[in-house]
Amino acid sequence: MNQKQINKILKENKKVFEMLENYDKTRELPFQRKKIYLTLSVATLHRLKALKAKTGKSISRIIEERIN
Repeated sequence: MNQKQINKILKENKKVFEMLENYDKTRELPFQRKKIYLTLSVATLHRLKALKAKTGKSISRIIEERIN
């Protein structure tokens, strides 16, 4: 493999290499999920549960989609 081919591969897969570099530093991948505990008001929980029933999505997915 010559340097031109290597540079092409690095350029085409830049995001993947950045993810792997970050993984080496943090041992976390951006698509991994972690469990956290937080406190919400009862009204917020009722709204989230209603959205869950309406959409069929999990509460964590609903929160992630709203944040992103």
